[in-house]
Amino acid sequence: MPHFTVVPVEDSATSNYDSLEGINWVDYRDTGQGGHPGHLDTDSPFLSSADADRKTDFYDRNLALFEEELDIRPKVSSLLSRLVNYTNITQGAREHEEAENTETSRRKAPKSPNMGTLMGVYLPCLQNIFGVILFLRLTWIVGTAGIVQSFLIVLMCCSCTMLTAISMSAIATNGVVPAGGAYFMISRSLGAEFGGAVGICFYLGTTFAAAMYILGAIEIFLKYLVPQAAIFHASDHHGGDSAILNNMRVYGTICLSLMAVVVFVGVKYVNKLASLFLACVIISIVSIYAGAIKSVFQPPDFSICMLGNRTLVRDQFDVCSKTVLEGNVTVPSQLWRNFCSSGNMSSPQCDDYFNQNNVTEIQGIPGLASGIIRDNMWGDYLEKGQILEKAGLPSVDVHGAVESFGLYVSADIATSFTLLVGIFFPSATGIMAGSNRSGDLKDAQKSIPIGTILAITTTTLVYFSSVVLFGACIEGAVLRDKFGDAVSKNLVVGTLSWPSPWVIVIGSFFSTVGAGLQSLTGAPRLLQAIAKDNIIPFLRVFGHGKANGEPTWALLLTGLIAELGILIASLDMVAPILSMFFLMCYLFVNLACAVQTLLRTPNWRPRFKYYHWALSFLGMSMCLALMFISSWYYAIVAMCIAGMIYKYIEYQGAEKEWGDGIRGLSLSAARYSLLRLEHGPPHTKNWRPQVLVLLKLDEDLHVKYPRLLTFVSQLKAGKGLTIVGSVIQGQFLDSYGETQASEQAVKNMMEIERVKGFCQVVVASKVREGIAHLIQSCGLGGMKHNTVVMGWPYGWRQSEDPRAWKTFINTVRCTTAAHLALMVPKNVSFYPSNHERFTDGTIDVWWIVHDGGMLMLLPFLLKQHKVWRKCKMRIFTVAQMDDNSIQMKKDLATFLYQLRIEAEVEVVEMHDSDISAYTYERTLMMEQRSQMLRQMRLSSAERERESNVRRMHTAVKLNEVIVNKSHDARLVLLNMPGPPRNTDGDENYMEFLEVLTEGLERVLLVRGGGREVITIYS
Repeated sequence: MPHFTVVPVEDSATSNYDSLEGINWVDYRDTGQGGHPGHLDTDSPFLSSADADRKTDFYDRNLALFEEELDIRPKVSSLLSRLVNYTNITQGAREHEEAENTETSRRKAPKSPNMGTLMGVYLPCLQNIFGVILFLRLTWIVGTAGIVQSFLIVLMCCSCTMLTAISMSAIATNGVVPAGGAYFMISRSLGAEFGGAVGICFYLGTTFAAAMYILGAIEIFLKYLVPQAAIFHASDHHGGDSAILNNMRVYGTICLSLMAVVVFVGVKYVNKLASLFLACVIISIVSIYAGAIKSVFQPPDFSICMLGNRTLVRDQFDVCSKTVLEGNVTVPSQLWRNFCSSGNMSSPQCDDYFNQNNVTEIQGIPGLASGIIRDNMWGDYLEKGQILEKAGLPSVDVHGAVESFGLYVSADIATSFTLLVGIFFPSATGIMAGSNRSGDLKDAQKSIPIGTILAITTTTLVYFSSVVLFGACIEGAVLRDKFGDAVSKNLVVGTLSWPSPWVIVIGSFFSTVGAGLQSLTGAPRLLQAIAKDNIIPFLRVFGHGKANGEPTWALLLTGLIAELGILIASLDMVAPILSMFFLMCYLFVNLACAVQTLLRTPNWRPRFKYYHWALSFLGMSMCLALMFISSWYYAIVAMCIAGMIYKYIEYQGAEKEWGDGIRGLSLSAARYSLLRLEHGPPHTKNWRPQVLVLLKLDEDLHVKYPRLLTFVSQLKAGKGLTIVGSVIQGQFLDSYGETQASEQAVKNMMEIERVKGFCQVVVASKVREGIAHLIQSCGLGGMKHNTVVMGWPYGWRQSEDPRAWKTFINTVRCTTAAHLALMVPKNVSFYPSNHERFTDGTIDVWWIVHDGGMLMLLPFLLKQHKVWRKCKMRIFTVAQMDDNSIQMKKDLATFLYQLRIEAEVEVVEMHDSDISAYTYERTLMMEQRSQMLRQMRLSSAERERESNVRRMHTAVKLNEVIVNKSHDARLVLLNMPGPPRNTDGDENYMEFLEVLTEGLERVLLVRGGGREVITIYS
């Protein structure tokens, strides 16, 4: 334990500390209705310090240095006071009991938790783990699989739950775990998506567990307690199964309805009966051990009747003999009359197998000292309808009459090792009972690991010893008899118990009823917890209930889903279903612990130290293996359900930030990937535009040209890096709020335009400096932009302020200096929206100078989007007088073929021609407006005029050709000429670009970054 020393600080003017701090008058606990414990905001100790009206006139004089921050940063004394008063009462039995008593009790503060390890964790876990499978199916599993394989089944299932318990203990002791159990732990460790998916799986598992327990109770009721209560009866041996199933459906539905009413009326009754049900379980188990010990000296008298080596149904005859002696006369027995159509012994018409085999009677429970364990070591798997036989007894193998089939004990289902694993696993579940009650525990971080692991150890030892005792005490033919037909319809495990079989029958009946009530109580609360977290929109209605918080709607849905399990009507069919859902839940508990351990997040500080990521991965692997071992098709269905819920939450669910491990895993993966990308620039084959979009905002902080984002979304289609940047002019200290508002406005527009990327807004004294900062610093490591997209400065001619177009040209120079590609969409407001479709038209590429292949790659990327998909691609290139245009066209076609790009090719010849008067006129107008000529620099101006005339001539001629060929194109891409080296010619440069693109509706000016971006190699 850490040691703290409190040092008093002397003050001449002492004051009332309590009155200054308000400890006596501030209640830091949430006194509202109480929300779902998944929402830590509801009752967290770390609420805003402005919860109460602070006495602001007085501050401790010793904290005067920090007095300006006390409104937002509380004193340590205030924080500790809140932590002491914090409570994490569960959304479970306690507050509902109090709520049902009186109106005043609803206003009472919840009692402090006071449960210890024994009552709070150990016994609830025992009650949840021990269940119907132990009493109804374990003897059958031992007889079918044999002691060795039964040991393996128990070892696999209990090892899986033990490893899960270790992982769960680590998570549960890493801070306070309110109610919600596995759902809360997984959702806060792996995120809302995993938490919601696994929470639903855990809910479905708990709901089907209720159905399984109810079916078990009905099976005990109809088979062993009141067999005459059956409504449906078999007309022959073929209809026996359907009659049993129909009886189970009718009584199961009635029982489910009654249980749902009990849960609806009041949870307190269920909780008060929990101790009684637990006592039934313990008494039943003790009676099994007592009977096994007694069988050493005095085995119970349960004989079974064998015909040859076949086991007979004992309740259909009285004496195990073909004949009986009445007085001095030998007469046919009841068994004879069952197999023979004539009662006359002189001329019998009997079943062939009955005639040729003898009837023998053997002891069904030979006892612990009999040595029967050797015969039960190995399994005997049966097909459906196969008669139970005992090896070693003499038998003449002949076919008997079909009518006699109902007289033998036969297998009702085909058995296999994998089937038995799925049926047994539910008897190892229930380990979450302690974590679900964490709010009631005095020291949850100590009690949960100890109580849960001790409970699993206890139940595992009971299962192992039961396997041995059953195999050592009971005849194999009786063990394989699922319903006790060979021992006069007695419960097989009951035949071993002491003092009477009725102890087990009654005890198991009440324990299964109690377990069903507990499941029907817990499942609706789990669903309510998920609904109140608001991560699955369509479940919101199930977050509501009665005034006291009882989950009425959730209980109704739980009853309907449990009814589906009841309609299946077979315990052996329902057990593998809930095995899948529980295994899915346990898998993700192990995954959560492993992820948190490997990430070593600062908040991962569990008090339980005996865990390791390798154990968690082993547990996760065992869960996955058990899922596919027990039933591969159920496993696929369960995984599909979890996957669909995960994707639904990802796309439709509410955004939740719980500091989960998946976010930490993403950060670690991102860091690892970024470090790998640092090794060098990407290969040409992997090059794609990683875009920095420079947006302009208006005075109201709205995006001025949203179609710029539309174009980028069509170009990127969600692939690669997109950074949307903007610059606010001013000082950062004065513009922080404006920066946040701008970022939000940009993010909203990105969402509208479906741009997946990042937003960055910077504050700079000059816009051009801010843009230069963005170009230099955006991105991280190898994930940096290689392309800049910026808008055209519209109205630059009419503007009296030259800064707009000077900023544009300065940005062009910055991208050139940084060796970045540049794209300038002109007339961007005419670009198509994401909802438009071009059903025809062309994308024209004017390839005038080589720029690394950008002009080839961009149309290909655009055509991947549905807006541009049906446009054809045309490539134009310009030939001079000394070029062979025919050969150029062939070479270009070959080059495109090697690039795997489909496009029409055209070579445009531009002949030398005299400079027209129009060119001179445009040049003079340009020079007059820019007022570049100075009298003192006449000689250089003459040379520059000659250069300007040539450039203008090129722009005019190219524009004529482009307009002639591409006037109806959907989009025109052409090389963007570089800016002049001398800044005096900036205005002329703008004029050249205007002339070059005149008369075209949509133009994309492209400037390469100085490297190859497309290759002919694979």
